[in-house]
Amino acid sequence: MEISESQETLINVTRTTTYRMPRNRSSPTRRSYRRTAHRSADSGSELLPRRPAQTYRRYSYSRDPSPVRSPSPSPSPSPTKQRPKRVPKSRAPSESDIATSKASSNALSADALAKLDALNHDVGWAAFGDGGGIAIGVFLLILAIVIPVAILPSKKNSSADAAVGGNTPSSTTKPANANLAGVSKDSIPQSAQGTVLDPFTWYDTTDFNVTYTDVTVGGLPTMGLNSTWDDSTKANRNVPALDGVWSYGYMPIRGMNVGGWLSLEPFITPSFFSGYNTHDNVVDEYTLTDKLGPSKAASTLERHYSSFVTEQTFADIQAAGFDHVRIPFSYWAVTTYSGDPYVPHISWRYLLRGIEWARKYGLRVNLDLHGAPGSQNGWNHSGRQGPINWLNGTNGALNGQRTLDIHDQLSKFFAQPRYKNIVTMYGLVNEPRMTALDKTTLLKWTTTAISLIRANNVSAVLVFGDGFMGLDKWQGQLQSADPLGKLLLDVHQYVIFNVDQIALRHSDKLNFACGGWTAQMLRSSDQATGFGPTMCGEWSQADTDCAQYLNNVGVGSRWEGTLNMASGPGSSNSGSVLNPTCPTKNNPKCECADANADPATYSPAYKQWLLQFAEAQMASFERGWGWFYWTWETETAVQWSWKLGLKAGIVPQKAFARVFNCTGSIPDYGALGLAEN
Repeated sequence: MEISESQETLINVTRTTTYRMPRNRSSPTRRSYRRTAHRSADSGSELLPRRPAQTYRRYSYSRDPSPVRSPSPSPSPSPTKQRPKRVPKSRAPSESDIATSKASSNALSADALAKLDALNHDVGWAAFGDGGGIAIGVFLLILAIVIPVAILPSKKNSSADAAVGGNTPSSTTKPANANLAGVSKDSIPQSAQGTVLDPFTWYDTTDFNVTYTDVTVGGLPTMGLNSTWDDSTKANRNVPALDGVWSYGYMPIRGMNVGGWLSLEPFITPSFFSGYNTHDNVVDEYTLTDKLGPSKAASTLERHYSSFVTEQTFADIQAAGFDHVRIPFSYWAVTTYSGDPYVPHISWRYLLRGIEWARKYGLRVNLDLHGAPGSQNGWNHSGRQGPINWLNGTNGALNGQRTLDIHDQLSKFFAQPRYKNIVTMYGLVNEPRMTALDKTTLLKWTTTAISLIRANNVSAVLVFGDGFMGLDKWQGQLQSADPLGKLLLDVHQYVIFNVDQIALRHSDKLNFACGGWTAQMLRSSDQATGFGPTMCGEWSQADTDCAQYLNNVGVGSRWEGTLNMASGPGSSNSGSVLNPTCPTKNNPKCECADANADPATYSPAYKQWLLQFAEAQMASFERGWGWFYWTWETETAVQWSWKLGLKAGIVPQKAFARVFNCTGSIPDYGALGLAEN
């Protein structure tokens, strides 16, 4: 970003540095990093930006900035500064106003960015405690924005997200299952009838091979798979076919998550949880399946697996210009343990079908173990909200070993030749909360898992999470753990789970994406200053934490100051944020109505900001290995759904064709009438 000294705005800021936390929406702060890469606006095929070649294990990185296209607006008078809300069209600037208005006052100088960036080095491993928003130090700085090193866990929330779109658990029609015609029930051995291997018990047999087989690999069934496959498809013209070579570290990953499908998240499908009251205490997949009971839970969730993600989902992801898909799933796809209410095994075959659909559309797959036995972070998207009983507590070691046993099965299965070209990324565990776990224990477990998976002949890139420790803390770690030298550090970046970042004005959030996250990604990608290969596995456009259930079922938001963790069902007494944190400091009043409104009512300025914020993050994360957006579809939370964002016109029509690349000036969205409350 070319920014002159005359463009920077300097203010005195007292900053409390806090560590960040994962996607659990219940903490007041959360982490925030990012990667950025330059690309030509006329082509999606160029490599990552180059700099002097550096070798990371077996990956050689070279980057040089490629020319990018940026808007070329001419100055125009600033519109009125009255900005009651983002929504009202009567006060919103026109599209031409946005296209021609710029503001130099919001751009950060290189010196200011350097000062901000330096803050990320101040917190060491030993400084982190048990996962709350603990202040590490207070720094008095002259800066344009505040850059906290860490963030809290979360990503979603919206109470007024009226029915914009998406599926609900009860809205599906049973598939025809025409491929069962002509198949005799007698062809299923009596011992297998009524089990998960009996296709006549399946709710949906579409595109499954319904010929019975009891063949397993790694103890996992192959039932439902066809014996042949085709890896000749390209996701788009800019990338190689599946049977070609993807040059990771040179070619940016532009990927999509299919979250909330095989691992439930309340904010993605709030209809699963909204029918219960506080007394029911239904706050996650564990309590939901426990409430429903085995039979009803199985039928309810299988309908969801069948309808929430379909073949059309993968076709649409391909059409939107993506080349990878990250598929979160949880351990109960493989096995369950005594006392578990989770639905066992059924999601396994939907995972396998999803991989085959990804293959059909040329989309490489990143397997993501989203929920581990005992819960690796205590957040609802791990399956069970509450205590962390993975590598921690009475059964911590047992659950760590159980996860290794699951990886033993999974890695044997996905080492089959049919998956070599399609499952090119293999995740160890999603968002382990290292701020609440023993670092040495987790690193030892990670090293053991890597050795086990490699011993089973998986050659895919192995993905491990940064654990919310901060990217800089990974410098020098795990450097000899992988004999293939194919480890990838995964960071999840959001500005809304940290009370300092959520309070930034819209123009400053955009500046932070272009400056702060870019600097972090570049530093992390260089072994001299960071781990080496780094990507962003989750991000969104949300500028508030207002989406319904984003911060857990039954709690409010940081934005409005209603994040009452003490009163929320299944929550603890810590982590509450009871003072509004929007940029206006509640004057005018912080409210969620605009963020949760029907996007058809968004003002032109708000739409433009959402689009630029998305493009800025994409550019930043491509400074590393690339990114995966969170997520493809939600029932109502538009700013967390690329599918709904396409319909609303707030994301690029093609993931590889962007206009804004963090070059030039950033508009003063306040002057354009975009409300900050």
